[in-house]
Formats: sequence, C-alpha cells, structure tokens
Amino acid sequence: MDQANSQQTSASEEREARRLQYLTWEHIASDLDHPAHLSRKAELRRSCGAELAETSYIAENAAIFTESLTMGERSWIAGHALVRGDVILGDDCTINPYACVSGTVTCGHGVRIASHASIVGFNHGFDDPTIPIHRQGVVSIGITIGDDVWIGANCVILDGATIGNGAVIAAGAVVTGDIPAMAIAGGVPARVLRSRGSAPKKSGTGDIEDQLVRLGQKAKDQWPDILARWKTDGAYESLEADGIRRPAIRHLCDAIEIAAGFGYLPPYLDAAETVERLQGLQDRETGLFPEEHARMHGKALYNVLAVGYALELLGSGPRQPVHAVELVARELDEWLSALPWSTRAWHAGSVVDAIGTAMYFNAKYFGIRHSRQALFEWLSRNANSVSGLWGEPTAAEGWLQPVNGFYRLTRGTYAQFGVALPHPHASLETVHLNYRNHKGFVASKYNACNLLDTIHPLLLIARQTDYRRGDGEAIARKLISRALERWQDGEGFPFADGGEPSLQGTEMWLSVIHLAADFLGLADRFAFVPKGVHRTATVGLGL
Repeated sequence: MDQANSQQTSASEEREARRLQYLTWEHIASDLDHPAHLSRKAELRRSCGAELAETSYIAENAAIFTESLTMGERSWIAGHALVRGDVILGDDCTINPYACVSGTVTCGHGVRIASHASIVGFNHGFDDPTIPIHRQGVVSIGITIGDDVWIGANCVILDGATIGNGAVIAAGAVVTGDIPAMAIAGGVPARVLRSRGSAPKKSGTGDIEDQLVRLGQKAKDQWPDILARWKTDGAYESLEADGIRRPAIRHLCDAIEIAAGFGYLPPYLDAAETVERLQGLQDRETGLFPEEHARMHGKALYNVLAVGYALELLGSGPRQPVHAVELVARELDEWLSALPWSTRAWHAGSVVDAIGTAMYFNAKYFGIRHSRQALFEWLSRNANSVSGLWGEPTAAEGWLQPVNGFYRLTRGTYAQFGVALPHPHASLETVHLNYRNHKGFVASKYNACNLLDTIHPLLLIARQTDYRRGDGEAIARKLISRALERWQDGEGFPFADGGEPSLQGTEMWLSVIHLAADFLGLADRFAFVPKGVHRTATVGLGL
C-alpha cells in the first residue's frame, strides 16, 4: 500500500512538472524556489549577466541562449520557447510555448506573447549578390514593444518594428513597421483595423478623405497669405538649408508652383516680365540656368527643372536648347559613369534628373531627341537587378542615398517619359526596406525629401505592378493622417519636423500629400494638384 501510494505520488508530481512546462502561469511558490529552478537562474546570471527578478520563472525545457536577459517581477518563459540575443522583459510578461524571441527585443510591462509567435530583432544581410547570404552577417535595429501588449499566435514581428502601449496584434499578422498605441492590427502586412474601445469601421477611407478635404480647403484659402509672407520688395524669399531667409530663383518658382496647384498665378505677378527674367537666366553656351549673382553648377542643373517648369506654367518655355546634355553616346556615358554612385547616389540621381528634364525640353520645344536613347540605354545597363536601384548603400545611412537618388533619377526619366522601370519588384522591396530601416523617418528625418522620395517611387512602381500594394497604401494613409497636425495656419508646412514653415516645405509637402492621395485613388478629394517639378503626368514624346 505504501509502495502504491509512493508510485501514485511520483506520477502526480511528474504530471505536475510537465504541466508547469506549458502552463507556467500556474506555478506555485514552491516551484519558484525549487533547487532545479534556482540553479537554472543562477547559471543564466553567471553565463550572461542575466538580471532576473525573484518572482520570474523559466521553465526547464525553455531554450535560453541570450547575450543579455532581463526579466521583471512575475514574468515567465514557458517550455520549448526559444529566447536568444539581447532581450528585456518588464514585469508580468509571458512567452508561451514554441514562441521565438530573437535578436534585440525590448518589452515593457504586461506583454503577452502567444504560442508560435516569432519576434525577430535582426535581419540577414543580402545586398551583395556576389557573396552568399550566410556570409554577409546580420544587422539589428531592434524591436520595441510597449506596455500591456498582446501578440497573438503565429504572429511575426520584424526587425525595426515598434508596437505602442495597449496594442493588440491579431493572430497570424506580420508586423513590418510601427503600430500605434491602443491599436488593433492584423493582416499581412499588418495594418491598423481599429482602436481598442472603438467600434469596427465599415470603411478605411472615410477619415482619410475627410482629412484630405479639410487640409485642401485650408491650403486653398491660405496660399495667397502664405506667399505674401515670403515676399519682400517684390522678391520671393524662403529659408535656406542654413536656416537663413534669402531670395532665390527657386523660391519664385515655388511660389508659381504653389499658386498653379490651385489654378492661379501668384498675386500681382507680371507673367510677361517674369518670363523675360527667367528666360534671361539661360546661359548661351550651355543652355543651363545659373543663379543670378551665383553661377553655381549644382543650382544651374536644378534650375533646369525649377525654371523650365515655371516657364511652362507661365505659358512659355526655354529660349534655346540645353546644349550641355546633347552629347554623343561616349561623352554621355563618361559623364554618367563618373558620378558618385557609391558615395552620393542622391546627387548622382539629381544630375540624371536634370539631364532627362533638359532632354524633355529639347524634344518638346526644339525637336531634338537623339541623345535620349543613349541615356536610357546607360540606365538600363547600370541598374542593379538585386536592389532595382542605381548606386550603393552607405555605412552611415544605409539605402537612404540610393532610394532618394532613385526618386530624382526616375522622376526626370522613366516617370517623365512614361517608360517602364527595368526591375520594379526589386526596387519596390528596397524602397520599403529603406522606409522600415529608418522607422518611417522620425524627428528631423521626417522631411519633405525623405517622404517624397518614398511615395513617388511607390506610385511610379504601382503603374507596373500591384505587388505589396497594401504596404504602399499603409504608408500613404500614414502620410495623410499626419498632414493636418503639421500644417501651420497662415504659414504652411515646415520642410522637416521641428523646423519653421517655408515656401519650399509648403510646395513639397502639398505635393507629397497629393501623391499619397493619388496612390489611394483619392486625388480628387485634395484641392492641390502639382503641375511643375512634382507633377505625375507623363509626356511621352517617344524615344
């Protein structure tokens, strides 16, 4: 009888031990203080400097291979969960059986991670097609999860994601970016379905349409006052990159483009006199448009766009061809190949933008078309089939330079002439990768350039493929949802978060919002239509 009781007791203890592997939240004080459990925690403290609260619990069959581990009070890791890398769990966090938490992951308090969820705070390098992926190492941006978050079964959270306090991630979702606080997100890729405590929405576009209409009406009512704010002694001024307000030809052109976007010309602008002034900038030898009193090559190239389109909006055009771009194939090849593609891909792309736009003016107004074929042939030969871009990432900024250069390059060439991109799927992946790696851009990086250089490529690529359409729509909605709060009445948009409004910032952000609305099929709900540098209509003109 005693032997039978002993066997029954042993079997009961074994079942209890197995049960606590999977139902860890039911552990009791005696289990926390069991010598085997205390030994596991002591070994982790010794091997990786783990900081483990006294009431934290790690099941026997949990696989822990961390470089650093922090667990708060009443947090636990169940059996057959895999935890590796640099992981922080606040108080009352739980990792269920067969979940995987890898890389750099920080959780707040009260985070629930369901079975088979995969939270991956690192990414394999794969940019160099000549090196096997397994030899390219890994990079880690890290994942941040706020307080009181529930991550459902079979979710995947990718490196760089941030999940706000109180969010719920539906089972099976794939989170590739940021999820705001109190949001319920689901789908592949995950998008916000609704907020906790609110009724499910019947349509995902109602709020966005309303914001487009309201912002468009504000801008339409206020643009004359905004232009007047930046006009001194008959000249348009704006803040330059150094924060100093000064007049420049670009600011005049921005004023013309802002007014034209609402169907007008700037108040009191003498169109004939302005045409004469802008045409007078054109250099007789090169056909470029150097600045008055500052004949800088960079500005002369950009003014091919700014001045050329402003002249069109005034019903005119350049006085003569842009001779600088009409080269034989060998000369054009040498010019393009010498651009700093590996270190300053944005600058290289801006030069191609100016070249393509000059060729557009030469074809439209002077019937000169022979050089454009050589330009597109060079671009086709030199496009990277893996990234879909031109240029290389840098150690400091990753893909930012090539992606921003991709916008400038394609704006003046493929977009302007309606030519298909050579590698649309690859370029789309890289644009999304850049956006995710910079967390959708924050603080001063949330600026007109970075967001324009994201949304314009998405819109351009969408002309060829619907691949990852949902990801693009999420970015477009996010852009629009922030626009009203960024608009400053009577002043317009700042170029970057934290900056002061300017003519350049206002024109560029109005264009960004139009492009985002166009991507969502809602362009008719926004009062502004870019008709100059940032227009989206193609001209064709044949190759």
